[in-house]
Parts: sequence; C-alpha cells; structure tokens
Amino acid sequence: MCNHVITRRHVLRGMAIGLGAMLAPGLARASGEFHPTMSPEQALQLLKEGNARFLAGKTERPNLSMQRIEETSAKGQHPFVTIISCSDSRVPVEYVFDRGIGDLFVIRVAGNVARTDEIGTSEYGVGHLMTPLLVVLGHTRCGAVTAVVKGDKVGGSIPQLVSGIGPAAQRAKAKGASGDALILDAIKENVQQSIQDLLSGSEELYNFRMNGKLKVVGALYHVENGKVEWL
Repeated sequence: MCNHVITRRHVLRGMAIGLGAMLAPGLARASGEFHPTMSPEQALQLLKEGNARFLAGKTERPNLSMQRIEETSAKGQHPFVTIISCSDSRVPVEYVFDRGIGDLFVIRVAGNVARTDEIGTSEYGVGHLMTPLLVVLGHTRCGAVTAVVKGDKVGGSIPQLVSGIGPAAQRAKAKGASGDALILDAIKENVQQSIQDLLSGSEELYNFRMNGKLKVVGALYHVENGKVEWL
C-alpha cells in the first residue's frame, strides 16, 4: 500500500512539472518548499464566514465572473483549501462555503473515503497547489456509511469502495448506540477514519502536518439545514 502511494505521488509530481504552464504556472518547485498564500487559520476562517453567509441567505458568490475565469486561466489555480467531500448531490461544496472559481480544490467520492486516489489527489492539492488547509467533509444521512452500518448488500465495485468505512462503523457500534444515533456517530467516526487514512497513507501529508505547515480538520455538513459543524 505504502509503495503504491509513493509511486502515485511521483507520477503526480511529474504531471505537475510537465503541465505546470497549463495547471499552475510557477508552482513546480524543489521538494520540501512550501509557501502558501495564507495561514491555515485564515483559510479555515474563510470557510466559516462563507457558511455563515450561506445560512443567513446573504451569499456573495465571489469569484464567479468572467474576469475570474480569465485570471485563473492565465495565471493558474491557487486554491486556499483542499477538501475531501462525499459525492452526495445534497452537498454542493462551493455553494455551502460561498466560494467561487479557483478557491477550493475539491475531491468528491462516495462516503468521503480516503484511499489511494484520494490520498494522491490530496498530495497534489497540498504539495503542489500549496493549500495550507485540508478538510474532510462528511454529512448527515450519508448513504454509504448507513449501508456499511446496516450491513446492506451492495454490488459491483461498491464493496471495495466502502470497505474503509468498516472500522468507523465498528467503533460506533462498540459505544452501544442504536438507530439514528448510531448512524450519526458512525458518520463522525468515518470523518476521523478518513483523516487517519490520509496521514497514515501519505508521508508527505504527515510531514507537512507535523511541521506545522498544514492543518487537517474534520467537518460535518447537515443536509437538514445547511450548517457545517466543525469536529
């Protein structure tokens, strides 16, 4: 597993160098350099303020102009956060944080799991786009987590996709809760599981975090009312 992750990271670095002019001019650099444009705390505050506007019905919808499109096309992307979110259609990430083009580097996958593809993409967001903040965003009423907790039978490639949710479901069950309370706790445990999988599966992300250059946080989006709860 570890060797596979390292191989993907090397591939992503090669892509960044070869496609730098198209994706992010000036971001290809020597390994170990890290110069984000803002602090992790500032990035987190922007997300909190955006969700507050969303909840209040006072969205500003920033960075959605033709000028922004032209700017990011010519100068490349410089997002301030990498977010792993569930693919659920009820969780429109840019909308709930009231952000626009080039602001968020979003990775969407059922159950907001963090396996090889998600880890490698996160390494690109943090290591090459230099986002100082990495967020794992779960959500209430998550179908993937619910299916694992209930032991529902699923076909195709879905069992392999959601297999990483199993440890979170077991920890939640061990606490003795049942019904909706069990599902909610399993969803929160799954956010923490994804964070653990990111840091254990990536030496690069782990080192950035240990060196104080990266903040990793979990969050829960409430599909009932649009509020983001920070875990």
